[in-house]
Amino acid sequence: MRTDLVVQLVINIISEQEGIIGPLAVEQAQKVRGLQLDWPHKEVSITGDVKKVIENLVIQYEKIFGQTSIEVCKQIAHSMQPALDKSQIPTMLQ
Repeated sequence: MRTDLVVQLVINIISEQEGIIGPLAVEQAQKVRGLQLDWPHKEVSITGDVKKVIENLVIQYEKIFGQTSIEVCKQIAHSMQPALDKSQIPTMLQ
């Protein structure tokens, strides 16, 4: 698994959501178990099941912004393909 690409996916998701909902995006990301942020430096680390952490991040945004959040996250994941293998991302983003 290319961890660097997965981390970049998470950074891109948070950044895009931040552009839409502002600082609330970072606050919501900080609630996701297995995700540690140093957002001023745009650094992210993921522990545990990477696909589950990404899925939980997307679900966290869905709680705030609904289906539109999922669609935004899907667009980000698709923009990173083919570099990002489908086995690296949750089914909900494929």
